[in-house]
Amino acid sequence: MGAEMGQKEDKELAFLDEYLMSDDAPKESMQLSDLDGFLTAVAIGPELILPSEWLPKVWGGEEPAFSSAEQAAQVTGAILNRYNQILAQVKEPGAYIPILWEHEGIVVAGDWCQGFMDGIQLRLAAWSRLMTTRRDHGMLLMPILMLCHNDEGEPLLPLDTTKDEDLLDSIPDLLPGCVEGIYEFWQEERTAPRAEPA
Repeated sequence: MGAEMGQKEDKELAFLDEYLMSDDAPKESMQLSDLDGFLTAVAIGPELILPSEWLPKVWGGEEPAFSSAEQAAQVTGAILNRYNQILAQVKEPGAYIPILWEHEGIVVAGDWCQGFMDGIQLRLAAWSRLMTTRRDHGMLLMPILMLCHNDEGEPLLPLDTTKDEDLLDSIPDLLPGCVEGIYEFWQEERTAPRAEPA
């Protein structure tokens, strides 16, 4: 969890993490890191997507069990607050911090990247413009795709893990810059003048 987050955000995300790992959460629900990647893709992507569409994806299509209306409000509020926090962070250069796992001193970004890809899937046709408009913009997705798998568990971009080990290890450090670059691309797309039809 990002060290630069305030105490309120840390406490709220810790509460959300605990719920997602509990038996109350649907078995196929996202965990905190892939949820963060998912929310990031939804927040910075080409089109506004309402929570009524993306929130069921968080739970894997099942209904979550809540012990009370208060718990339901806290969990949903924590998810929406993280979404809003992402939007605030990407507007300030250098402020975005992805939520990544750390295991025995090693930062693990695969879950976050897979969550980001799940967010892309909601508007895949629109996201394709990032890949086709300019090559340098499309390259912003490459570090993320390197850690993603298809439904059969096969890598989207087959790599030689020995040859590309240093590159794979650098991905956690590359993610904030990729996110900011993607956000800027879509902001420019939205404000660019459109040619009038003849």
